[in-house]
This record gives sequence, structure tokens and C-alpha cells, in this order.
Amino acid sequence: MKKSKYFLLMSFFFFNFSGQEALNSISTKELKLLLEKGEIQLVDVRTPEEIKGGAIKTALFVNYFDVGFEKVVTAKLNKLRPVYLYCRSGSRSTKAGKILKKAGFEVVNVLGGYQQWILEEKQSFK
Repeated sequence: MKKSKYFLLMSFFFFNFSGQEALNSISTKELKLLLEKGEIQLVDVRTPEEIKGGAIKTALFVNYFDVGFEKVVTAKLNKLRPVYLYCRSGSRSTKAGKILKKAGFEVVNVLGGYQQWILEEKQSFK
């Protein structure tokens, strides 16, 4: 392979996958432990329709798709404390996390989102 093709290929991987590595992540089990220990900045970025189906009790709701999402969410959060984000499955919270990280927040994405949270809730009742 020529050097220029190799460089382009490596550049593709760096730019397309490095952004995913930039956010810290935790599992929903780890989130439950943090919630038991005390108050954290937990943000649900799902739509109002999704929230009607259930949500994590202490979460702040800010719809990722709302115009002015960044302005609204940054006005409600404390930059001195980590922000934990979740959505339905993890995609939107990752995108929201990149926005908040760029604005100077320490961001932690909840892997699996609300779907994983509910799955674990169901398993704990068995």
C-alpha cells in the first residue's frame, strides 16, 4: 500500500473513531450505585414522548432535539461537577456529551441508556 493511501486510511480511523473515545462511560449498574450515594447531575436527553414511558427519578430533562439544546442544558448545569447523560440507548447522549464537553463540562455517558436501565430493573425482580 502506498504511503498516501495508508495515511488516508489511518486518518479516516482517527477522525471517525477518536470522538467516541473522548467521553467517559459508565454502566447503568454503576449509575445506580452513584444515585444511591447521593445527588449527581443526571440529564435525560430523550423526547417528551419517550419520557412518558418512564424515566430515572432524579434526572433533569432536556430534549436533545430542541432548538437551543446547548444553551438550555448549559444554563442548568454546574461546570464544577460531572454531568451524567442518558438517552434511549446511548446514541443521542454521546452526541449531547460531545456538545457539553466542548462547552467545558466533564461528561460521563451512561452505556445502554434507559433501555438498559429498564432491562436491569426487570431482571432484579426475577
